[in-house]
Amino acid sequence: MLKESLVFEDGLGWVTRAVFGDPGVTVAVGDDPSATVRYAVIPSLAGARFLLPLASRRVTAASLLAYNALRPPKVRAGRAAVGMLARFGLLGLTKAPILSVHAREPRELLAAFLAERLGVDRLHAAIGIRPPDPHHKPTLQLFDDRGRPRGYAKIGWNDGTRAMVRAEAATLADLPASGGFPPAPRLVLHTQWHGREIAIIEPMPRTVRRIRRPDRPRLEAMLAVARRGGPATPPRPVTELLTAWRQRATGADPRIHAFIDALDTGQELEFGDWHGDWVPWNMARHRGRLLVWDWENRAAGVPVGFDLAHQAFQTALSTHRRPAAECAVAVDEALREHGPALGLDAAGQRFVADAYLVELWLRTYELSGGGAGWNPKLHPALLDVLATRLPR
Repeated sequence: MLKESLVFEDGLGWVTRAVFGDPGVTVAVGDDPSATVRYAVIPSLAGARFLLPLASRRVTAASLLAYNALRPPKVRAGRAAVGMLARFGLLGLTKAPILSVHAREPRELLAAFLAERLGVDRLHAAIGIRPPDPHHKPTLQLFDDRGRPRGYAKIGWNDGTRAMVRAEAATLADLPASGGFPPAPRLVLHTQWHGREIAIIEPMPRTVRRIRRPDRPRLEAMLAVARRGGPATPPRPVTELLTAWRQRATGADPRIHAFIDALDTGQELEFGDWHGDWVPWNMARHRGRLLVWDWENRAAGVPVGFDLAHQAFQTALSTHRRPAAECAVAVDEALREHGPALGLDAAGQRFVADAYLVELWLRTYELSGGGAGWNPKLHPALLDVLATRLPR
């Protein structure tokens, strides 16, 4: 039986509002064969992780099985099992709830708009569900009627996430293709739709695989990114970085200004680019090379070593669920072990660690100002961590 349209308040809620929250479009729980599109909610309404398009057996199965080799073993096994059920028309055995989406006109749906822009008859969107978070964006895997991947769409829905989508689109148009620079899936389309900023990235090769030993830093690739595939550059004073930080911190908690001042020690370091979100789940291996995606946080003019610090911090935070203080310790350990290979002596390692924590807090501050709210894992915890590390 079809229930009336509901307003969800969890991860399912913010994603459905971002993707289907337009006049003329309603989302209801229950299987309505007359709906414009229908989705299975995997595994449940309360624990939703994935919206599975029910366009056809082929499309439904492809949504679960495409790039499954990139998933962690437990997730891979679960998706493979449900994918086989979908392929044989037995998805009903999962008893997954159904969302029925009604649109006054099919073209009012985002997938129809993107199909028109890409010049294909139809696109079907498999939609990932993540908990509400200051910088999360809805992500759509796009498939054609034959179940072939046609792209991966990111949706910017507020000031902060719209800026991130624009930044990734610009970055992908300007990445080097030599000098050991890791290849990245290219940009297919950058467009806007009903106040959303949308970037579609090309599908990855079907033969991509998870990287082995994900905690091991790929130092050569990090240096290639930092130097844009070129040679090392001479060290220079950190003054310019600190000046830029002070401008970014205008109106922020006074403590961050004191921490920036504490880093004004006359240090000289090599500067370059950084990926900005260098973590194992943003990379894969393909034909002996490292493939790296999610370039939305790429920036120039940072000390070499920021990507190493970020991998250590975010792996501890997201994979091992450690508090910010322990994540900072993981940064120190990574820089002590691998910093010399990046040209960092002991003083440089300490500066990069502290500077990375300042940069991470500033990013959190900027996202909060963009309408996304504060990330409770990082604020005020990072300020408390910096207070133990930097004299004021």
